[in-house]
Amino acid sequence: MSQQEPPLPAHIGIIMDGNGRWARARGRPRMAGHKAGVDNIRPILEACVEIGVPYLSLFAFSTENWSRPDNEVSGLLNLLGSAIRTQLDELNANGVQIRHSGNLDRVNPHLQAEMQRAVNETRSNNRITLNVAFNYGGRAEILAAVRRIIQAGVQPEDLDEERFQGFLDQPDLPDLDLIIRTGGEFRLSNFMLWQATYAEYYSTETFWPAFGPDQLKAALGEYARRERRFGGVCPT
Repeated sequence: MSQQEPPLPAHIGIIMDGNGRWARARGRPRMAGHKAGVDNIRPILEACVEIGVPYLSLFAFSTENWSRPDNEVSGLLNLLGSAIRTQLDELNANGVQIRHSGNLDRVNPHLQAEMQRAVNETRSNNRITLNVAFNYGGRAEILAAVRRIIQAGVQPEDLDEERFQGFLDQPDLPDLDLIIRTGGEFRLSNFMLWQATYAEYYSTETFWPAFGPDQLKAALGEYARRERRFGGVCPT
């Protein structure tokens, strides 16, 4: 009899926390930590492909992050644009489908165009789906969905959870199975609130730039030990 494989999450979400603290511990400026954090996306994405995780959502920039100092905000936006320009062709060639959750209205037109190009050029890829939550907030997404529902003229008696989900930013993404937060914090921080309803939560003290494939596998090992009941009871 073959040994049963441990369960894998279909959709992992990562709250990438601790970039600034990682840099400070090394006597480096905060932006050096953010640059190291962006560089760390690639090995984690590759590990997900190798392991067989089909969907990965990353919390890259929240609607609340605009309150940070102007130079840090502009640095983060520049990092995103640079990552798209330097990595898009290779990600596309390797079958990565890029999605975007959030609102780009506040973002400069050049970066908006780069994000849209990344989404358009990778639309047909199916090796792994990378959903980038950028200028994103869970409450804002739900509020935007309500506005779309009203604009579409949906009657209250015709609205259920399935139809509501159809008005979200990425309605065809499956719910999150596992949320990983680096940096030792225990908060969702407004990340994919609708999709996180029954997600398992895993927090690690490791700062995001130091979170490698081995740490990802440790999180997946913990996930495999969880008993997911979705509101039911333990089997007898």
